[in-house]
Amino acid sequence: MRTGAVVAAAVAAGAAAVGFAKLCDAAMTLHARLVAVHAALGPALLLVGTPLSVWLMRRLAPAAAGSGIPQVIAAGEIGRGRGLDGEKIHDDRVSIRTALVKVALAALLLVCGGSIGREGPTVQVVAAVMVFLTGWLRGGPGRRTLLIAGGAAGVSAAFNTPIAGIVFAVEELARGFDKRANTVVILAVVSAGVAAYALGGNYAYFGDMSGSAGWNAWISAALIGLISGLSGGLFSRLMAGVLVGDNPIRRWRDARPVVFALICGAVAAAAAVVTGGATYGAGYVEAKSLLFGHFASGWTLAAGKWLATLSAAASGAPGGIFAPSLATGAGLGALFAHLVPWAGAREAVTLGMAGYLAGVVAAPLTSAVILMEMTRDPGLVGPLLLCTLIARRASEAIAPTPLYHALARAWTRPRRRGARLPLPLPPPPPPRLEDSAQEQDHVRT
Repeated sequence: MRTGAVVAAAVAAGAAAVGFAKLCDAAMTLHARLVAVHAALGPALLLVGTPLSVWLMRRLAPAAAGSGIPQVIAAGEIGRGRGLDGEKIHDDRVSIRTALVKVALAALLLVCGGSIGREGPTVQVVAAVMVFLTGWLRGGPGRRTLLIAGGAAGVSAAFNTPIAGIVFAVEELARGFDKRANTVVILAVVSAGVAAYALGGNYAYFGDMSGSAGWNAWISAALIGLISGLSGGLFSRLMAGVLVGDNPIRRWRDARPVVFALICGAVAAAAAVVTGGATYGAGYVEAKSLLFGHFASGWTLAAGKWLATLSAAASGAPGGIFAPSLATGAGLGALFAHLVPWAGAREAVTLGMAGYLAGVVAAPLTSAVILMEMTRDPGLVGPLLLCTLIARRASEAIAPTPLYHALARAWTRPRRRGARLPLPLPPPPPPRLEDSAQEQDHVRT
Protein backbone atom coordinates (compact mmCIF):
# COMPACT_ATOMS: atom_id res chain seq x y z
CA MET A 1 0.00 0.00 0.00
CA ARG A 2 2.71 2.45 1.00
CA THR A 3 4.95 1.49 -1.91
CA GLY A 4 2.04 1.79 -4.32
CA ALA A 5 1.23 5.25 -2.97
CA VAL A 6 4.84 6.39 -3.47
CA VAL A 7 4.90 4.98 -7.02
CA ALA A 8 1.59 6.65 -7.89
CA ALA A 9 2.80 9.97 -6.48
CA ALA A 10 6.05 9.69 -8.47
CA VAL A 11 4.12 8.98 -11.68
CA ALA A 12 2.00 12.07 -11.08
CA ALA A 13 5.13 14.07 -10.31
CA GLY A 14 6.75 12.87 -13.53
CA ALA A 15 3.69 13.92 -15.48
CA ALA A 16 3.84 17.35 -13.81
CA ALA A 17 7.50 17.65 -14.79
CA VAL A 18 6.71 16.88 -18.44
CA GLY A 19 3.86 19.38 -18.41
CA PHE A 20 6.17 22.03 -16.97
CA ALA A 21 8.76 21.26 -19.64
CA LYS A 22 6.22 21.65 -22.43
CA LEU A 23 5.01 24.94 -20.90
CA CYS A 24 8.57 26.27 -20.80
CA ASP A 25 9.18 25.23 -24.40
CA ALA A 26 5.99 27.02 -25.43
CA ALA A 27 7.09 30.11 -23.50
CA MET A 28 10.46 30.24 -25.29
CA THR A 29 8.74 29.70 -28.64
CA LEU A 30 6.40 32.62 -27.92
CA HIS A 31 9.36 34.81 -27.01
CA ALA A 32 11.10 33.93 -30.27
CA ARG A 33 7.98 34.91 -32.22
CA LEU A 34 7.71 38.22 -30.38
CA VAL A 35 11.35 39.07 -31.03
CA ALA A 36 10.95 38.08 -34.68
CA VAL A 37 8.23 40.70 -35.02
CA HIS A 38 10.47 43.43 -33.60
CA ALA A 39 13.96 42.92 -32.19
CA ALA A 40 13.54 45.79 -29.71
CA LEU A 41 10.86 43.80 -27.90
CA GLY A 42 13.53 41.46 -26.47
CA PRO A 43 15.34 43.96 -24.23
CA ALA A 44 12.07 45.71 -23.38
CA LEU A 45 10.50 42.46 -22.17
CA LEU A 46 13.49 41.80 -19.92
CA LEU A 47 13.26 45.28 -18.43
CA VAL A 48 9.61 44.72 -17.59
CA GLY A 49 9.49 40.98 -16.93
CA THR A 50 12.35 40.65 -14.42
CA PRO A 51 11.05 43.12 -11.82
CA LEU A 52 7.47 42.00 -12.47
CA SER A 53 8.36 38.37 -11.75
CA VAL A 54 10.13 39.34 -8.52
CA TRP A 55 7.23 41.53 -7.38
CA LEU A 56 4.65 38.82 -8.06
CA MET A 57 6.79 36.17 -6.42
CA ARG A 58 7.20 38.19 -3.23
CA ARG A 59 3.47 38.88 -3.12
CA LEU A 60 2.22 35.39 -3.90
CA ALA A 61 4.84 32.87 -2.74
CA PRO A 62 8.24 34.13 -1.46
CA ALA A 63 9.50 30.54 -1.22
CA ALA A 64 9.28 30.26 -5.03
CA ALA A 65 12.41 32.39 -5.37
CA GLY A 66 15.37 31.27 -7.42
CA SER A 67 16.21 27.71 -8.35
CA GLY A 68 14.22 25.84 -5.70
CA ILE A 69 16.93 23.27 -4.95
CA PRO A 70 18.14 25.16 -1.84
CA GLN A 71 14.56 25.15 -0.53
CA VAL A 72 14.32 21.38 -0.97
CA ILE A 73 17.66 20.87 0.78
CA ALA A 74 16.60 23.10 3.66
CA ALA A 75 13.17 21.48 3.96
CA GLY A 76 14.81 18.08 4.19
CA GLU A 77 17.29 19.21 6.82
CA ILE A 78 14.68 20.88 9.07
CA GLY A 79 13.32 17.62 10.43
CA ARG A 80 16.62 15.78 10.60
CA GLY A 81 17.33 14.68 14.14
CA ARG A 82 14.42 16.65 15.59
CA GLY A 83 11.64 14.12 15.51
CA LEU A 84 9.91 15.74 12.56
CA ASP A 85 10.73 13.15 9.92
CA GLY A 86 7.46 11.58 8.89
CA GLU A 87 5.22 14.24 10.40
CA LYS A 88 2.71 16.07 8.24
CA ILE A 89 3.47 19.78 8.62
CA HIS A 90 2.82 22.67 6.25
CA ASP A 91 5.96 23.99 4.62
CA ASP A 92 5.85 26.85 2.13
CA ARG A 93 9.14 25.72 0.62
CA VAL A 94 7.58 22.55 -0.79
CA SER A 95 3.90 23.44 -0.91
CA ILE A 96 1.59 23.12 -3.90
CA ARG A 97 0.91 26.86 -3.79
CA THR A 98 4.64 27.58 -4.11
CA ALA A 99 4.96 25.02 -6.92
CA LEU A 100 2.13 26.57 -8.92
CA VAL A 101 3.51 30.08 -8.53
CA LYS A 102 6.96 28.82 -9.50
CA VAL A 103 5.65 27.20 -12.68
CA ALA A 104 3.69 30.29 -13.72
CA LEU A 105 6.41 32.85 -13.02
CA ALA A 106 9.21 30.78 -14.55
CA ALA A 107 7.15 30.51 -17.74
CA LEU A 108 6.46 34.26 -17.61
CA LEU A 109 10.16 35.06 -17.32
CA LEU A 110 10.95 32.75 -20.24
CA VAL A 111 8.36 34.59 -22.33
CA CYS A 112 10.31 37.73 -21.46
CA GLY A 113 13.61 36.12 -22.48
CA GLY A 114 15.10 35.51 -19.04
CA SER A 115 18.27 33.40 -18.93
CA ILE A 116 16.84 30.71 -16.66
CA GLY A 117 16.33 26.96 -16.74
CA ARG A 118 13.48 24.72 -15.69
CA GLU A 119 15.56 21.94 -14.11
CA GLY A 120 16.00 23.44 -10.63
CA PRO A 121 12.36 24.54 -10.43
CA THR A 122 11.35 21.04 -11.56
CA VAL A 123 13.13 19.62 -8.50
CA GLN A 124 11.08 21.86 -6.21
CA VAL A 125 7.83 21.21 -8.08
CA VAL A 126 8.26 17.42 -8.07
CA ALA A 127 9.25 17.43 -4.40
CA ALA A 128 6.12 19.45 -3.59
CA VAL A 129 3.91 17.03 -5.52
CA MET A 130 5.50 14.04 -3.78
CA VAL A 131 5.00 15.52 -0.30
CA PHE A 132 1.45 16.63 -1.09
CA LEU A 133 0.30 13.26 -2.47
CA THR A 134 1.97 11.16 0.24
CA GLY A 135 1.29 13.38 3.24
CA TRP A 136 -1.45 11.03 4.49
CA LEU A 137 0.94 8.06 4.84
CA ARG A 138 1.67 6.85 8.35
CA GLY A 139 4.58 4.61 9.16
CA GLY A 140 5.99 4.79 5.65
CA PRO A 141 8.88 6.82 4.23
CA GLY A 142 9.76 9.88 6.31
CA ARG A 143 9.29 13.44 5.14
CA ARG A 144 12.99 13.93 4.43
CA THR A 145 13.17 10.73 2.42
CA LEU A 146 10.23 11.82 0.30
CA LEU A 147 11.85 15.20 -0.34
CA ILE A 148 15.08 13.52 -1.40
CA ALA A 149 13.17 11.14 -3.65
CA GLY A 150 11.16 13.98 -5.14
CA GLY A 151 14.29 16.01 -5.87
CA ALA A 152 15.97 13.03 -7.52
CA ALA A 153 12.88 12.34 -9.60
CA GLY A 154 12.84 16.01 -10.61
CA VAL A 155 16.35 15.86 -12.07
CA SER A 156 15.54 12.56 -13.76
CA ALA A 157 12.38 13.88 -15.39
CA ALA A 158 13.85 17.26 -16.34
CA PHE A 159 16.85 15.86 -18.23
CA ASN A 160 15.56 12.33 -18.96
CA THR A 161 18.61 11.08 -17.02
CA PRO A 162 17.51 8.57 -14.34
CA ILE A 163 21.01 7.64 -13.20
CA ALA A 164 21.90 11.31 -12.77
CA GLY A 165 18.79 11.71 -10.62
CA ILE A 166 20.00 9.05 -8.20
CA VAL A 167 23.54 10.45 -8.14
CA PHE A 168 22.18 13.96 -7.53
CA ALA A 169 20.17 12.71 -4.56
CA VAL A 170 23.19 11.07 -2.98
CA GLU A 171 25.73 13.77 -3.82
CA GLU A 172 23.79 17.00 -3.37
CA LEU A 173 20.38 16.64 -1.75
CA ALA A 174 21.20 14.27 1.10
CA ARG A 175 24.80 13.82 2.06
CA GLY A 176 24.89 10.73 4.22
CA PHE A 177 21.18 9.87 4.25
CA ASP A 178 20.23 6.45 5.52
CA LYS A 179 20.17 3.39 3.27
CA ARG A 180 16.40 3.01 3.63
CA ALA A 181 15.99 6.04 1.40
CA ASN A 182 17.71 4.29 -1.51
CA THR A 183 14.69 2.18 -2.41
CA VAL A 184 12.33 5.13 -2.30
CA VAL A 185 14.67 7.28 -4.40
CA ILE A 186 15.05 4.59 -7.07
CA LEU A 187 11.32 3.93 -7.13
CA ALA A 188 10.58 7.63 -7.51
CA VAL A 189 13.15 8.09 -10.27
CA VAL A 190 12.03 5.03 -12.22
CA SER A 191 8.34 5.85 -11.87
CA ALA A 192 8.82 9.50 -12.85
CA GLY A 193 11.02 8.37 -15.74
CA VAL A 194 8.34 5.97 -16.99
CA ALA A 195 5.80 8.78 -16.93
CA ALA A 196 8.21 11.14 -18.71
CA TYR A 197 8.95 8.45 -21.32
CA ALA A 198 5.26 7.77 -21.90
CA LEU A 199 4.41 11.45 -22.34
CA GLY A 200 7.60 12.88 -23.84
CA GLY A 201 9.18 9.91 -25.60
CA ASN A 202 12.65 8.47 -25.34
CA TYR A 203 15.12 11.13 -26.36
CA ALA A 204 18.73 12.19 -25.86
CA TYR A 205 18.94 15.78 -24.71
CA PHE A 206 21.67 16.67 -27.23
CA GLY A 207 21.25 13.80 -29.64
CA ASP A 208 22.67 10.28 -29.83
CA MET A 209 26.44 10.27 -30.39
CA SER A 210 29.12 7.62 -30.08
CA GLY A 211 32.85 7.42 -30.44
CA SER A 212 36.09 6.87 -28.57
CA ALA A 213 38.21 9.48 -26.82
CA GLY A 214 41.92 9.76 -27.66
CA TRP A 215 44.76 11.26 -25.69
CA ASN A 216 43.80 14.77 -26.79
CA ALA A 217 40.42 14.40 -25.02
CA TRP A 218 42.15 13.57 -21.73
CA ILE A 219 44.47 16.58 -21.99
CA SER A 220 41.54 18.78 -22.98
CA ALA A 221 39.60 17.46 -19.99
CA ALA A 222 42.27 18.65 -17.56
CA LEU A 223 42.64 22.11 -19.13
CA ILE A 224 38.92 22.68 -19.66
CA GLY A 225 38.23 21.48 -16.13
CA LEU A 226 40.57 24.14 -14.75
CA ILE A 227 39.16 26.96 -16.89
CA SER A 228 35.50 26.06 -16.50
CA GLY A 229 35.92 25.33 -12.79
CA LEU A 230 37.37 28.78 -12.11
CA SER A 231 34.60 30.42 -14.18
CA GLY A 232 31.91 28.43 -12.40
CA GLY A 233 33.43 29.12 -8.99
CA LEU A 234 33.41 32.85 -9.68
CA PHE A 235 29.76 32.67 -10.71
CA SER A 236 28.91 30.71 -7.55
CA ARG A 237 30.80 33.11 -5.29
CA LEU A 238 29.15 36.20 -6.75
CA MET A 239 25.68 34.65 -6.72
CA ALA A 240 25.96 33.55 -3.08
CA GLY A 241 27.37 36.94 -2.12
CA VAL A 242 24.45 38.81 -3.66
CA LEU A 243 21.74 36.48 -2.33
CA VAL A 244 22.92 35.57 1.18
CA GLY A 245 26.25 37.28 1.80
CA ASP A 246 26.86 39.88 4.48
CA ASN A 247 27.71 42.86 2.30
CA PRO A 248 26.23 46.24 1.25
CA ILE A 249 24.96 44.91 -2.10
CA ARG A 250 22.91 42.16 -0.45
CA ARG A 251 21.51 44.55 2.14
CA TRP A 252 20.55 47.07 -0.54
CA ARG A 253 18.95 44.30 -2.57
CA ASP A 254 16.85 43.18 0.40
CA ALA A 255 15.73 46.78 1.01
CA ARG A 256 14.77 47.43 -2.63
CA PRO A 257 14.20 44.04 -4.28
CA VAL A 258 12.10 45.25 -7.22
CA VAL A 259 14.49 48.09 -8.07
CA PHE A 260 17.40 45.67 -7.86
CA ALA A 261 15.53 43.28 -10.17
CA LEU A 262 15.03 46.14 -12.63
CA ILE A 263 18.79 46.71 -12.68
CA CYS A 264 19.36 42.99 -13.22
CA GLY A 265 16.90 43.08 -16.10
CA ALA A 266 18.78 46.01 -17.64
CA VAL A 267 22.08 44.10 -17.41
CA ALA A 268 20.50 41.03 -19.02
CA ALA A 269 18.99 43.22 -21.74
CA ALA A 270 22.40 44.75 -22.47
CA ALA A 271 23.94 41.26 -22.72
CA ALA A 272 21.21 40.24 -25.16
CA VAL A 273 21.83 43.30 -27.35
CA VAL A 274 25.60 42.77 -27.43
CA THR A 275 25.30 39.06 -28.27
CA GLY A 276 22.56 39.51 -30.83
CA GLY A 277 19.98 37.68 -28.72
CA ALA A 278 22.11 34.61 -27.95
CA THR A 279 21.47 34.95 -24.21
CA TYR A 280 17.68 34.66 -24.34
CA GLY A 281 16.02 31.67 -22.68
CA ALA A 282 17.53 28.47 -21.35
CA GLY A 283 20.26 28.25 -24.01
CA TYR A 284 19.41 24.75 -25.23
CA VAL A 285 19.40 25.67 -28.93
CA GLU A 286 22.70 27.54 -28.70
CA ALA A 287 24.39 24.72 -26.76
CA LYS A 288 23.20 22.12 -29.25
CA SER A 289 24.41 24.21 -32.17
CA LEU A 290 27.88 24.46 -30.63
CA LEU A 291 27.84 20.76 -29.83
CA PHE A 292 27.41 20.00 -33.52
CA GLY A 293 29.96 22.60 -34.66
CA HIS A 294 27.64 25.22 -36.13
CA PHE A 295 29.63 28.14 -34.68
CA ALA A 296 33.37 28.71 -34.98
CA SER A 297 33.84 30.29 -31.54
CA GLY A 298 31.77 30.31 -28.38
CA TRP A 299 33.24 33.42 -26.74
CA THR A 300 30.12 35.53 -27.30
CA LEU A 301 27.80 32.88 -25.88
CA ALA A 302 30.08 32.07 -22.93
CA ALA A 303 30.55 35.66 -21.77
CA GLY A 304 27.03 36.83 -22.52
CA LYS A 305 25.31 33.81 -21.01
CA TRP A 306 27.50 34.01 -17.89
CA LEU A 307 26.45 37.61 -17.31
CA ALA A 308 22.79 37.15 -18.23
CA THR A 309 22.39 34.08 -16.02
CA LEU A 310 24.08 35.80 -13.07
CA SER A 311 21.73 38.76 -13.50
CA ALA A 312 18.63 36.56 -13.57
CA ALA A 313 19.78 34.50 -10.57
CA ALA A 314 20.84 37.52 -8.51
CA SER A 315 17.43 39.13 -9.02
CA GLY A 316 15.81 36.29 -7.06
CA ALA A 317 13.22 35.62 -9.76
CA PRO A 318 11.96 32.04 -10.08
CA GLY A 319 14.23 30.07 -12.39
CA GLY A 320 17.07 27.59 -12.42
CA ILE A 321 20.70 27.74 -13.50
CA PHE A 322 21.28 24.21 -14.82
CA ALA A 323 20.43 24.74 -18.50
CA PRO A 324 22.03 28.21 -18.74
CA SER A 325 25.15 26.76 -17.11
CA LEU A 326 25.28 24.07 -19.79
CA ALA A 327 25.06 26.77 -22.47
CA THR A 328 27.82 28.80 -20.81
CA GLY A 329 30.00 25.72 -20.55
CA ALA A 330 29.31 24.88 -24.19
CA GLY A 331 30.57 28.32 -25.13
CA LEU A 332 33.73 27.85 -23.07
CA GLY A 333 34.36 24.45 -24.67
CA ALA A 334 33.83 25.83 -28.18
CA LEU A 335 36.21 28.70 -27.44
CA PHE A 336 38.82 26.22 -26.22
CA ALA A 337 38.45 24.15 -29.40
CA HIS A 338 38.77 27.31 -31.48
CA LEU A 339 42.04 28.33 -29.78
CA VAL A 340 43.64 24.88 -29.42
CA PRO A 341 44.11 23.17 -32.82
CA TRP A 342 44.39 19.60 -31.51
CA ALA A 343 41.17 19.76 -29.44
CA GLY A 344 38.10 18.05 -30.89
CA ALA A 345 35.19 20.47 -31.11
CA ARG A 346 32.47 18.09 -29.97
CA GLU A 347 34.54 16.66 -27.12
CA ALA A 348 35.58 20.14 -25.95
CA VAL A 349 31.99 21.41 -25.91
CA THR A 350 30.81 18.36 -23.96
CA LEU A 351 33.65 18.69 -21.46
CA GLY A 352 32.99 22.42 -21.13
CA MET A 353 29.37 21.83 -20.22
CA ALA A 354 30.22 19.22 -17.60
CA GLY A 355 33.13 21.18 -16.15
CA TYR A 356 31.32 24.49 -15.84
CA LEU A 357 28.25 22.87 -14.31
CA ALA A 358 30.47 21.11 -11.77
CA GLY A 359 32.18 24.40 -11.00
CA VAL A 360 28.86 26.15 -10.36
CA VAL A 361 26.97 23.54 -8.34
CA ALA A 362 29.99 21.70 -6.86
CA ALA A 363 28.59 18.30 -7.83
CA PRO A 364 31.18 16.61 -10.07
CA LEU A 365 29.60 13.16 -10.25
CA THR A 366 26.16 14.56 -11.04
CA SER A 367 27.59 16.83 -13.74
CA ALA A 368 29.54 14.01 -15.37
CA VAL A 369 26.64 11.56 -15.31
CA ILE A 370 24.21 14.14 -16.71
CA LEU A 371 26.44 14.72 -19.74
CA MET A 372 27.05 10.97 -20.14
CA GLU A 373 23.33 10.31 -20.31
CA MET A 374 22.58 13.40 -22.40
CA THR A 375 25.11 12.77 -25.14
CA ARG A 376 25.30 8.96 -24.87
CA ASP A 377 28.98 8.96 -25.79
CA PRO A 378 30.64 6.16 -23.78
CA GLY A 379 34.08 7.15 -25.00
CA LEU A 380 34.00 10.33 -22.92
CA VAL A 381 33.20 8.70 -19.57
CA GLY A 382 36.77 8.91 -18.27
CA PRO A 383 37.53 12.44 -19.54
CA LEU A 384 34.21 13.70 -18.20
CA LEU A 385 34.97 12.40 -14.71
CA LEU A 386 38.46 13.89 -14.83
CA CYS A 387 37.15 17.23 -16.09
CA THR A 388 34.46 17.55 -13.43
CA LEU A 389 36.74 16.56 -10.57
CA ILE A 390 39.35 19.14 -11.60
CA ALA A 391 36.60 21.72 -12.08
CA ARG A 392 35.31 21.03 -8.57
CA ARG A 393 38.79 21.51 -7.09
CA ALA A 394 39.33 24.71 -9.06
CA SER A 395 35.94 26.03 -8.02
CA GLU A 396 36.72 25.38 -4.35
CA ALA A 397 39.58 27.87 -4.54
CA ILE A 398 37.06 30.66 -5.23
CA ALA A 399 33.85 29.34 -3.62
CA PRO A 400 34.68 26.92 -0.77
CA THR A 401 31.02 26.40 0.18
CA PRO A 402 28.85 24.61 -2.43
CA LEU A 403 26.36 27.05 -3.92
CA TYR A 404 23.11 25.24 -3.13
CA HIS A 405 24.15 24.57 0.46
CA ALA A 406 25.24 28.19 0.91
CA LEU A 407 21.81 29.33 -0.32
CA ALA A 408 20.00 26.68 1.73
CA ARG A 409 21.26 28.23 4.97
CA ALA A 410 18.83 31.11 4.46
CA TRP A 411 15.93 28.65 4.14
CA THR A 412 16.59 26.43 7.17
CA ARG A 413 14.25 28.29 9.48
CA PRO A 414 10.49 27.48 9.32
CA ARG A 415 8.54 30.43 8.00
CA ARG A 416 4.90 31.41 8.12
CA ARG A 417 2.87 31.66 4.94
CA GLY A 418 3.41 35.02 3.29
CA ALA A 419 6.49 35.88 5.37
CA ARG A 420 9.25 37.97 3.85
CA LEU A 421 12.22 36.36 2.18
CA PRO A 422 14.66 34.99 4.76
CA LEU A 423 17.88 36.64 5.81
CA PRO A 424 21.10 34.73 6.47
CA LEU A 425 21.15 32.87 9.74
CA PRO A 426 22.94 34.68 12.61
CA PRO A 427 26.18 33.23 13.99
CA PRO A 428 25.85 30.87 16.97
CA PRO A 429 25.85 32.58 20.38
CA PRO A 430 29.09 32.57 22.38
CA PRO A 431 29.36 29.98 25.17
CA ARG A 432 28.08 31.00 28.57
CA LEU A 433 30.56 31.60 31.38
CA GLU A 434 29.23 28.73 33.43
CA ASP A 435 29.57 26.38 30.45
CA SER A 436 33.19 27.43 30.02
CA ALA A 437 33.88 26.89 33.70
CA GLN A 438 32.31 23.44 33.58
CA GLU A 439 34.38 22.56 30.54
CA GLN A 440 37.59 23.67 32.27
CA ASP A 441 36.71 21.59 35.33
CA HIS A 442 36.11 18.61 33.06
CA VAL A 443 39.51 19.09 31.41
CA ARG A 444 41.28 19.30 34.81
CA THR A 445 39.62 16.10 36.02
